[in-house]
Amino acid sequence: MASRPTVSVHAASGEASSSLTLPAVLTAPIRLDVVHQVHKSIAKNKRQAYSVAENAGHQTSAESWGTGRAVARIPRVGGGGTHRSGQAAFGNMCRGGRMFAPTKIWRRWHVKVNQNQRRFAVVSALAASAVPSLVLARGHRIESVSEVPLVVSSGIESYRKTKEAVTLLKAVNAHADVVKVSNSRKLRAGKGKLRNRRHRQRRGPLIVYAEDNGIVKAFRNLPGVELANVRRLNLLQLAPGGHIGRFIIWTEGAFALLDEVFGTFDKAAVFKKDYFLPTAKITNPDVSRIINSDEIQSVVRPAKSIATAVRRRNVRHNPLVNKTALFRLNPYAKVLRRKELAKQSKKGEKKTKHPKAAGEAFLKTLLAP
Repeated sequence: MASRPTVSVHAASGEASSSLTLPAVLTAPIRLDVVHQVHKSIAKNKRQAYSVAENAGHQTSAESWGTGRAVARIPRVGGGGTHRSGQAAFGNMCRGGRMFAPTKIWRRWHVKVNQNQRRFAVVSALAASAVPSLVLARGHRIESVSEVPLVVSSGIESYRKTKEAVTLLKAVNAHADVVKVSNSRKLRAGKGKLRNRRHRQRRGPLIVYAEDNGIVKAFRNLPGVELANVRRLNLLQLAPGGHIGRFIIWTEGAFALLDEVFGTFDKAAVFKKDYFLPTAKITNPDVSRIINSDEIQSVVRPAKSIATAVRRRNVRHNPLVNKTALFRLNPYAKVLRRKELAKQSKKGEKKTKHPKAAGEAFLKTLLAP
């Protein structure tokens, strides 16, 4: 995206009418780990406390029978004449007993996330929304969209009718994503059907506007379509489920305001005090290409020598068998070894005689009278 400095602005008819400079926030580093961690923590802040009743499982008068009656010492319901009498009570393994470690409302439900981390996650999610491959990987139908990021004229902010919203989405070839959401609506499996969560469906495009002159009423009834003010972007909308690549449709005013909201790499943001965009640790993220480049490979030691050095460093040699290990531990052993070799060579010289002399001595012994 950094190689294309401008983005086309599409009119209500779908044709490109003008262009805008690509905001710096859309070229920020994409940190999937930061987005996932921050999303997981922020999503917990919508939870409500729940717990079982304080006296649940203990609403009976039960007492242990003690030992000697060939039954377990668990408390048992008193009385007679019913099936309940004599049954075990209170324990988490008992029918009608309490649960193990009953839930309490003072559990830690909410998580605090540092402001800079939250901003980093939002910036990464915005940058990912400008990469078509990531948007496609998330499942959005943008094959026919002429350009990502998709920017439309600010005139749509005054739309008030859903019919106008549908016409615009069809003009910019974004209506296929809404159709996908509509077809994905299904009944939820489980008890959620009874708890105001009867249906489940996919997420559609996110409309980001600068001023609400009726645009919220126009788009809010479309399935899967969400709206957000550019000054109040939310990570839960930009990366639902912690997955980056949300399909975003920008209005011209909102797109032009991004540099003021988030600033640039060398200019502070207007809406966030002293905030600069995070810089990437490496300019080229293709690490394998860097490692295999001629410049790096020309100065790198061969892999075989590195492996040999590691193997030599890790192997422990026996000094009783290996002379190098012995001399490293006891340098004087080399002197003793030389003396011993010299002594052995002298003994060998004494024992060894010339073959001819040995033959003559044999003949003399044999022919002696």
